[in-house]
Amino acid sequence: MHAYRSHTCADLNKSNVGENVRLSGWVHRVRDHGGLLFIDLRDHYGITQVMADPDSPVFSQIEKVRSEWCIRIDGNVMARDESLVNPKIPTGEVEVFIRDIEVLGAASELPLMVFGEQEYPEETRLKYRYLDLRREKLQRNMKLRSDVVSSMRKRMWERDFREYQTPIITASSPEGARDFLVPSRQHPGKFYALPQAPQQFKQLIMVSGFDKYFQIAPCFRDEDPRADRSPTDFYQLDLEMSFVEQQDVFDTIQPVVGGIFEEFGGGRKVDQTWEQISYKDAALWYGSDKPDLRNPIKMQVVSEHFAGSGFAIFAKLLEQEGTEIRAIPAPTGGSRKFCDRMNAFAQKEGLPGMGYIFWRDQGEGMEAAGPLAKNIGPERTEAIRQQLGLGVGDAAFFLGGKPSAFESVAGRARNEIGAALKLIDEDRFAFAWIVDFPMYEADEETGKIDFSHNPFSMPQGGLEALQGDPLEVLGYQYDLACNGYELISGAIRNHQPDIMFKAFELAGYGKDEVEKRFGGMVNAFQYGAPPHGGCAAGIDRIVMLLADEANIREVIMFPMNQRAEDLMMNAPSEPMSDQMMELGLRVIPQD
Repeated sequence: MHAYRSHTCADLNKSNVGENVRLSGWVHRVRDHGGLLFIDLRDHYGITQVMADPDSPVFSQIEKVRSEWCIRIDGNVMARDESLVNPKIPTGEVEVFIRDIEVLGAASELPLMVFGEQEYPEETRLKYRYLDLRREKLQRNMKLRSDVVSSMRKRMWERDFREYQTPIITASSPEGARDFLVPSRQHPGKFYALPQAPQQFKQLIMVSGFDKYFQIAPCFRDEDPRADRSPTDFYQLDLEMSFVEQQDVFDTIQPVVGGIFEEFGGGRKVDQTWEQISYKDAALWYGSDKPDLRNPIKMQVVSEHFAGSGFAIFAKLLEQEGTEIRAIPAPTGGSRKFCDRMNAFAQKEGLPGMGYIFWRDQGEGMEAAGPLAKNIGPERTEAIRQQLGLGVGDAAFFLGGKPSAFESVAGRARNEIGAALKLIDEDRFAFAWIVDFPMYEADEETGKIDFSHNPFSMPQGGLEALQGDPLEVLGYQYDLACNGYELISGAIRNHQPDIMFKAFELAGYGKDEVEKRFGGMVNAFQYGAPPHGGCAAGIDRIVMLLADEANIREVIMFPMNQRAEDLMMNAPSEPMSDQMMELGLRVIPQD
């Protein structure tokens, strides 16, 4: 017999009754039933109930066993009494009578329990992550993650992509976040960087004549943490293709990602048609460039109904350039109680409140109620109702000003209304491509022009488009949104040096600086670069959605905490003085 096991803890069933078996695993829990000891023995695959009574030759040893001890047992498989069968587990029809036991690893007093669903502080869970990972939910999440990655690879190979690895130590590159810098021992005073993404390398692979590339790529960004973003590193399905247009990329990645959600989505509906929405329309309709389309609410501009109206706040606001009034329809939200609730939400968001109108049945017909209705009169109120397609029992909320100042709050209000009124289809994955991103944005204080998205994207209209107002230039850039999260970001690349130099010039990067920072790619583009494009899908975020988790740390094996610290490995740590001397570095104390 094998030194540790003849079967896993998920293998045994009624067909094994009477066999002598050997199992190894962890003590999930111990139950003492008046002289009868029952142990739920757990391994990676499942749980088997093992038991002993005073007739067992090792009963005294079994009495000492505690939770999370790692043990090996030998015993006889017995059928459970019919009334004691556990249909929830594959081994629920049998139990093993223990004849011999060996303690493979005793456990000290536990800082957190593996059995059960108790909540523990995140700091405790991350410090003792190896115990946390033994819990059923995390075991399930990590297996899901592994299966998703395996399926991604298989699906990419089926589409004639090959996987190529790109460097982990490279040069600094502006990808929209801070680099992690690595000092060079052999070149004192110079630094490498961990790649924020394989962006330049995958483009160079296309220049090198490889038609299709993909990689399950680690990416490193020194970012502030959020629930849906790791503060240090993450993995993405990275791909690039030559001789393609934007739609070719969409047609390639949709069956891969859609297939993953169908395979691992637990039966939830997966949209087959992925709408394409311009960035401008997404901001207008949803207040976000990653809208949750499970929520049917679509915001609209209603400025004309308030211009010159009796509601002085909005009427005066509209006299200022660049302002507008937007309405958030709220089907079934037509009660003063709900309107007061949303007003309180707006105040928590830092606003004085939100204007509202709700429509009710007064017996003699429909009536518009609320302060706004009284101020603007029945004719304007009715025009708003008809524009929004609302009726009795519905409401609408209103925000005004410059869109850049209130769009994000409007988006959050839309989400709040949809959730509160139970309008969101929770059993669905809803996808949309967000397209036509602006290439540039202006700093509100300084007016300085900079890239708003990927700097290596091809501007729509090419070189000619860069001759006018930079803020009017759109890029062949695209994101894939799903249920309120950005899953994919990509672009058709700028592969022509003259267009690239001009694009960077508008953002304040001179030709010399571009050649210095991106010399490898700029030089390569002078030797017959093909048109190419691609995208990257966030694996952590995809698994988070599939696992129905709200926090990305629940699907990462060893995540950092909110302060970008690894409490288990004690990182970051202070380097040894001889390490610093080798690198020619010293730490300047912070005041």
